Amino acid sequence: MRVFSFIGRASRGVHDYPGYSKLLIICGLSSVGLVAYSESQADAATHKVELNPVEPKKKRLVVLGTGWAGISFLKDLDTSRYNIQVVSPRNYFAFTPLLPSVTCGTVEPRSIVEPVRNIIKKRGGEIDFWEAECLKIDAANKKVLCRSMIDNNLGGNGDFSLEYDYLVVAIGAQVNTFNTPGVMEYCHFLKDVEDAQKIRGTVIDCFEKAVLPCIGEEERRRHLHFVIVGGGPTGVEFAAELHDFIQEDLIKIYPKVKDLVKITVIQSGDHILNTFDQRITSFAEQKFQRDGLEVLTGCRVVGVSDKEVSVNVKSKGDVYSVPYGMVVWSTGVGTRPVVRDFMEQIGQTKRRVLATNEWLKVKGCENVYALGDCATIDQRKVMEDISAIFEAADKDKSGTLTVKEFQDVIEDILIRYPQVDHHLKSKHLRNATDLLKDPEGNEKVEVDIEGFKFALSQVDLQLKSLPATAQVFYLFFSFFKYLSHRKFYHI
Repeated sequence: MRVFSFIGRASRGVHDYPGYSKLLIICGLSSVGLVAYSESQADAATHKVELNPVEPKKKRLVVLGTGWAGISFLKDLDTSRYNIQVVSPRNYFAFTPLLPSVTCGTVEPRSIVEPVRNIIKKRGGEIDFWEAECLKIDAANKKVLCRSMIDNNLGGNGDFSLEYDYLVVAIGAQVNTFNTPGVMEYCHFLKDVEDAQKIRGTVIDCFEKAVLPCIGEEERRRHLHFVIVGGGPTGVEFAAELHDFIQEDLIKIYPKVKDLVKITVIQSGDHILNTFDQRITSFAEQKFQRDGLEVLTGCRVVGVSDKEVSVNVKSKGDVYSVPYGMVVWSTGVGTRPVVRDFMEQIGQTKRRVLATNEWLKVKGCENVYALGDCATIDQRKVMEDISAIFEAADKDKSGTLTVKEFQDVIEDILIRYPQVDHHLKSKHLRNATDLLKDPEGNEKVEVDIEGFKFALSQVDLQLKSLPATAQVFYLFFSFFKYLSHRKFYHI
């Protein structure tokens, strides 16, 4: 009885004072002590698990768009840091510079596209993709409202919302029609693969109509008149591709109408490719003239009907009509409605595109970034921050800057102010320290604030805005790559 009484008291002691369980049981009975000891350790282990700190949740990152900017950002993003969701009505990435080649069959559509889910798969499946269109960005509540574009017969209306901690807007731009009557109804565009395929079909249809026996010669000429509105890179390249397609393929298939074909490029400026070097412009105009393509410069399209284009000659003010078989409109890009609405929310109503700082962070909005055609960088000028730069570089606070002190900060300067690198290249300088040399090219041991200002006074002259087109993507690719590796909360 005494043994059982002791065991009972010891058992109660285990429950009442678990810290003393090992001592009590070993002093009593070894076999029972072993059982009590193991239970005590199990309880202690349970307490240890509860005390472990909870792993912090990943930040939610939503990326809108699967074009050049969006895909380039995703390819180099550290996916282990964020829960990433991508929203786009297009489930593939398209190599847009080759779209003019697709219109004429030089390149097949499947050769210039890459499925978004394949790109995600290469990242280990750590990214979610939703094939939908963003309808609204709710900056106040950090939400994006989306609608599925797959099928109208889905359960419900296909609307959903996504919350975000960080948002990357890379939805590009839409065609700018300048509110010209008839453009949306009668013109083709060249912004996507589907556009290129429609153009290819229409070109063939125009030739098929022209060879029908029931129409006259004037009507044949109209069907075989191809008008391109816009003398930028897209319009000029498409005109060249179309000319080659007709001369190398179609006139062999439709020999009876080979002398009736005409291609016209209408440009509102004085020259085509007017954003490029003058030598490129002259070469293109001379090439078109030799090949028989008509170029109408200084002309603006003021209306489009089902059979004619109304053209205003700006120098004279005269308006005349040009009959056509197909019109391709490529006069630049404009802001998408969802971006325009977002700009109104954050006080950027007077701008054409979203304004960002040099880190691509949208001005006037927290934790929102914008890349590509929907945004522009308001690059800070070096001279605006010259005093702060000098103070940061002058570590010993001597009031002068040595070459060594300048070298320690030059990498950050080149990243924050890319115009410095452009200036170095334009002046054929080997490195940034050459800026500190005197006018005779002699190296200086140190410079004061005034000498530092003089050395960098010409740098901001290299600051320029590039056109928002895919052709200049390569200039920003390395910057996107740099941005994707940065921690958002450090920017």
